[in-house]
Amino acid sequence: MIKPEIVSILKNKIQTIDLNDSANILVGPITLPVNLNGETVTFKWYSWLHVTDEERQELAGEDMTEKLIGRLAGMKLADSQQSSVLVYGDFEHADNALIRMHSICHTGDIFGSKRCDCGYQLHQSMKMIVENGSGALFYLANHEGRGIGLFSKAMAYLLQEEGFDTVEANLELGFEDDSRSYTDAISVLQRLRSKPVTLITNNPKKLKALKAAGMNAVKRVPLWGDVSVFNEKYLRTKVLRSGHLEAQDGDSLPGTIAR
Repeated sequence: MIKPEIVSILKNKIQTIDLNDSANILVGPITLPVNLNGETVTFKWYSWLHVTDEERQELAGEDMTEKLIGRLAGMKLADSQQSSVLVYGDFEHADNALIRMHSICHTGDIFGSKRCDCGYQLHQSMKMIVENGSGALFYLANHEGRGIGLFSKAMAYLLQEEGFDTVEANLELGFEDDSRSYTDAISVLQRLRSKPVTLITNNPKKLKALKAAGMNAVKRVPLWGDVSVFNEKYLRTKVLRSGHLEAQDGDSLPGTIAR
């Protein structure tokens, strides 16, 4: 059962755009500070979900928002996306290879949003892989919003603007904190390389999950940086609620989160 206060927050930010035989459900606007050529520019972000005429009729009425949230809870809209991997150097045979299992972040990776550190981690991990001489960056498209999909992530962002942290927002919408699966990525990794790898991550739970899924990982290296007033709470939540390890003195990346 979705709480009334959650419906109240989202109700005026979700609207239906009727088409001839279907509809688009639009969520937004959402404040999105973006790093654009070194300058912070604030945009408004929207996302939309296409529904059939039958689905539109099922959602019609004053309680459309509650129906929509209830319908989406537990659904992984990101499953319709595709993943890829970027390989560098002699990944198959090199003695020391770095890998990054990077969850797609439409807002951070593409728009340069500063609400998170995803875009920074994407490009920094690519630099680390190149400097190492060999490695691979797995771009996991069905991991948007920790596996809930872009549209649901947009609703979670609206809750975050009302004070909920990342974990709370996902849970209040009926999702798990983290519903990502690495099974497909591991199968590709095993096809590309049988030797051990070093995982670029701040999340020891991710390393544990990947090992459990069959990844031959021997250790991890941290990836902190790009801390700002826009994402400090997000990063702190990673540490306090999701088990990420804080930046240590030896982690020399710029702008690391304070211990």
